[in-house]
Amino acid sequence: MINNEAFVKRLQKVIDYYGESASSFAEKIGVQRSSISHILSGRNKPSLDFVLKVLSSFPEVELYWLLNGKGEFPSNKNIANTTTKPQELKIEDTLKPDSENGKKIERIVIFYSDGSFENFQND
Repeated sequence: MINNEAFVKRLQKVIDYYGESASSFAEKIGVQRSSISHILSGRNKPSLDFVLKVLSSFPEVELYWLLNGKGEFPSNKNIANTTTKPQELKIEDTLKPDSENGKKIERIVIFYSDGSFENFQND
């Protein structure tokens, strides 16, 4: 059994860390705003589905830390910060041959979260 009060404090820490409101946090993890409100107020306990949505949306959150306070937040694993935009990638620079081993990039494919993609072919 998890301590609901302590869980609420850790969840609030996650929300604050990302600079989210309860409403925007609910949207990011794909739950109703009322779900967040009820959990934060102590009215409801978090479901397994809720916890899994938090973990999948915010990889810096560790399961054991969120549930029982053991571990760290944010996780010290080498995980890219998902809240910042990636650096600008100049495709022209990446298609140049590697002078050390003679290898040349033929194609780069970039996949986006909405299922679309871009294909860059070196002709």
